Amino acid sequence: MLGKENRRSYQEFNDDENEDTQSPGFFDNPTAELDRDEPKSRVSQEDDTRENSPPVRFSKACLKNFFTVVLIFIYLLLTGVAVFLAYQTISDFLERFHHPVMSVTYKEVDSFSPPGIALFPGKAQLLSCRHHYHDNIPPLVDPGKHQEGDCVINDVTYIGPFTNQTEKRALVVRGPSDVRNKELIFMQFSLNETEEDFSAISYMLFANFSDLIESANKSGFMRDCESNYSMWTFSGGFRTWVKMSLVRTSGKNNEAVEFRQESAVVKFNDKRPASEKNNELFFAVFEWRDPFMQDIRLIVTANPWNSVAILCGVFMALFKAANFAKLTIQWIIRMRKRHLRNKARELNQIT
Repeated sequence: MLGKENRRSYQEFNDDENEDTQSPGFFDNPTAELDRDEPKSRVSQEDDTRENSPPVRFSKACLKNFFTVVLIFIYLLLTGVAVFLAYQTISDFLERFHHPVMSVTYKEVDSFSPPGIALFPGKAQLLSCRHHYHDNIPPLVDPGKHQEGDCVINDVTYIGPFTNQTEKRALVVRGPSDVRNKELIFMQFSLNETEEDFSAISYMLFANFSDLIESANKSGFMRDCESNYSMWTFSGGFRTWVKMSLVRTSGKNNEAVEFRQESAVVKFNDKRPASEKNNELFFAVFEWRDPFMQDIRLIVTANPWNSVAILCGVFMALFKAANFAKLTIQWIIRMRKRHLRNKARELNQIT
């Protein structure tokens, strides 16, 4: 009896298990369970992707903002360089405009305009004045005595500009002009006695002897010359050889003429009788040094067109930098709005 009951109970348990495992339609659709499980896995993957995507977006946005800041800094640096370049260009232009440079040129001529040689002999007397050529001065004949001359001389009396109503007398001699043939003027003066400690004759050079001839007021002309030109001297008992050179200076508003000179002094060997040596003798020679006239011009090296071109380039760079900064700021604002919109959408999906 017991054996039958146990066999029956085992059979019932086995049948129940078979009913659960081998129910009708168990093997009809084996992929149904997988299809039901697949949406769950897809949802879980999307959840994982959504959980992992915000850090990636955040890192990309940070990199974009970082590079944007770097670009803005670079453009600001370039803008500062452009502003400094504009300031330096304007300063350099003003500096060159107010301080022109000096340009020196030499012009070769065949002859000069005869200069004026104004001599102030005082108590001395002009004994002779003659033209010679090729540096050839003949030996002296009867030094200390009046001799025939061939110079053009004007005697001018005027009131000196630096003295209180003191009358001055000037002998103005027409200077040499033929520089190719080395024309020179040889003059001889004699001074009987003097109350001065040192005996010398002063002289002055001006550009054109014809200016004095054409002047209506010769006294005023000589007074102006003494105010504007330098004075030199040559001493008694010597032969002073003066070699002249002409310098023409052209300024911004006017033109000036200046004489430069080189002088050589040679002692006079006085062979006169002792009774005639009381008269001190002065000898002077005037000639041109060379056939070159020095021309000095003040040149403004500042080029306005070059400065304008540089400034145009600088202002174009500033305009481009301002335009880039404007577009960059607009792009930053647009990215900020998009980031806030995406963040709000994610918060709505979560809620």
